[in-house]
Amino acid sequence: MTDLTRLTIAAARDGLAKGDISARELAAAHITAMSAAKSLNAYITETPEQAVEQATASDARRAKGEAGKLDGIPLAIKDLFCTKGVLTTAASHILDGFMPPYESTVTANLWREGAVLLGKTNLDEFAMGSSNETSFYGNVVNPWRRQSDNAALVPGGSSGGSAAAVAAFTAMGATGTDTGGSIRQPAAFTGITGAKPTYGRCSRWGVIAFASSLDQAGPMARTVRDCAIMLEAMAGFDPKDSTSVDLPVPNFEAALTGDIRGLKIGIPKEYRLEGINAEIDALWQQGIDWLKAAGAEIVDISLPHTKYALPVYYIIAPAEASSNLARYDGVRYGLRVEGSDLNDMYARTRGEGFGDEVKRRLLIGTYALSAGYYDAYYLKAQKVRARIAEDFRAAFKNVDAILTPTAPSAAFGFGEKGDDPLEMYLNDVFTVPASLAGLPGLSLPAGLSKDGLPLGLQVIGRPFDEETMFRVSGVLEEAAAFTAKPADWWRG
Repeated sequence: MTDLTRLTIAAARDGLAKGDISARELAAAHITAMSAAKSLNAYITETPEQAVEQATASDARRAKGEAGKLDGIPLAIKDLFCTKGVLTTAASHILDGFMPPYESTVTANLWREGAVLLGKTNLDEFAMGSSNETSFYGNVVNPWRRQSDNAALVPGGSSGGSAAAVAAFTAMGATGTDTGGSIRQPAAFTGITGAKPTYGRCSRWGVIAFASSLDQAGPMARTVRDCAIMLEAMAGFDPKDSTSVDLPVPNFEAALTGDIRGLKIGIPKEYRLEGINAEIDALWQQGIDWLKAAGAEIVDISLPHTKYALPVYYIIAPAEASSNLARYDGVRYGLRVEGSDLNDMYARTRGEGFGDEVKRRLLIGTYALSAGYYDAYYLKAQKVRARIAEDFRAAFKNVDAILTPTAPSAAFGFGEKGDDPLEMYLNDVFTVPASLAGLPGLSLPAGLSKDGLPLGLQVIGRPFDEETMFRVSGVLEEAAAFTAKPADWWRG
């Protein structure tokens, strides 16, 4: 019998519809795979009993002809989404024991369409990181290894647990969140596909906040089609979220026509960084050639304020984080460390509860928002952000989508960049501009490095035009014919 964990969401959906497989069989296969992959540390909390229960209910619905869009599909959920009655930690000590009494809108949408919860995946603490080295629950390990050595590699971040779970075949898909690249970069590092929709397409209600004007939920899966299927189930207007946009949700899967003849694809000159990795540059050129061969017109464009994107992001995101994380004080939920008075209790709780990277960003953000520096830093950053968004608006008058690399390198080893926060922050150099502009972006695996590690290409679309983003990505995926898989050493 085919290894059920190797099926795509689309193939499993079709098999379930035909009666070739059952939701219980799918759930059981993935529970076994999860158990065998504990060395990856991809999950903080596993929920096998709930998975079996939901799968049983799914089979009953299907027997009555009431199956939803994702009925019986086993998914992993990033531990930033509140799940009713299931431990939710944001990978932070400060949320020890937090069991939400409510469900995030995105996960509620998935359960309504019949999806099955396998567990909650590990991440960088409060989504702050690019390598999954800041979690209170320990590092997530990338299923891929370099051919030249056997060193453990990072899976990217912050959605590294979701990426590793999908890449290691312990989940068919997973939710991620993307603030500055936290879906797209780990997708590139682990050889899977990850999509950040337009800001406002998916509700942020019930998603633990990092930077509210940037955070956006999205799907992570092994194919472009699977991401399209997941996003349709995840998205939708939510009156509980003031940033949710009241627009109909298209059939994203139907956008995968395979035909991009006549589309104009922009190539931004500013993304050709000085000293760019030769393998990344060659892959980018290969992507351009694939699109040209498929009938697209390649157009050189300029996004002149790109060079300011990282400094702008690392002012705005920490500033918003310093405001959002003020709620964690030991009074209402999570960790509480007693002190001599209320202020001492606050200080002790936050001192023990937050990790070093979170503290670093909170200090940066509080400084940027302080009375003497608000105008010089935060206000100026917001003005430059508006310029970055205007660059994209001008470019999209002449092109239908933009093609760039996803990350400046393949996955790297643990500790290789941890001592230099600035070098770590540069991992987001290709993903942050689209986040600042609120645009949809998708990363798909398109080749291997000379060391046998996956490399990703990024397609950026117009606001709320995920359909064209998926359409272009589907053509790239077919041309790349990426079939490489990590050797499953973790099962040993």
